[in-house]
Amino acid sequence: MTEFKVRTIAEMTSAGENAEILFWVGCAGSFDERAQKITKAVAKILHAAGIKFAILGTEEACTGDPAKRAGNEFLYQMLAMQNITTLNAYNIKKIVTACPHCFNTIKNEYPELGGSYEVLHHTTLINKLLNEGKIAIKGGAFKGQRITYHDSCYLGRANNIFEAPREVIEKLDAELVEMKRSKANGLCCGAGGAQMFKDAEQGTKEVNLERMDDALETNPSVVAAACPFCMTMLRDGVKHHNKEQEIQVLDIAELISNAMDL
Repeated sequence: MTEFKVRTIAEMTSAGENAEILFWVGCAGSFDERAQKITKAVAKILHAAGIKFAILGTEEACTGDPAKRAGNEFLYQMLAMQNITTLNAYNIKKIVTACPHCFNTIKNEYPELGGSYEVLHHTTLINKLLNEGKIAIKGGAFKGQRITYHDSCYLGRANNIFEAPREVIEKLDAELVEMKRSKANGLCCGAGGAQMFKDAEQGTKEVNLERMDDALETNPSVVAAACPFCMTMLRDGVKHHNKEQEIQVLDIAELISNAMDL
């Protein structure tokens, strides 16, 4: 695919243009080296679908999710109000994000502070674009592979988005294999609720290793994720078991982006 430039909403507005959708990149998608690949995959898909999208760039602050989960409501509200002021100034109506934490916070918690938007998680949007024929894939990239999908807490149990990511995987020439704990009974990767940013508490086993045991039971070639936090925890689990040569951990957007490459 030819190179393309992702424009900021400020650039688009100054050119007298409107963005169809705002891509909320999030802290992980901006600063984490692994999650940056997910950001690029989402941008590539949006571009391929002919969607006129923009990002906030340096005007985007953390949604405040980690601060809120850690109990710092004051810091959360400061960050939220800063973002809401920015979004409302640009008259943003529709947002897509690849982070379930950002998705949940903007969709469900910003409205009470004056920020009401149509918020989509990237798995829902990708599934919609595939169903409408806006993007085309050749599933050969994953032909015959066994893919198991890990439900992010904030996507699954918190917002009942279980089917979209699975429907996307089923459009590949691959076999979707479910873990024994999945969908509404899925097990947390261990990073949610601000646990990502603190030391582990006393116990006999790390949560992400418990979850990776669930995944390994399915004998997968690929463990699919839809959250940058889950991605980190699952990759650490794969490394712990020395399975890096055998098992890939990929985001749903990367699966589709790779299938579009063929």
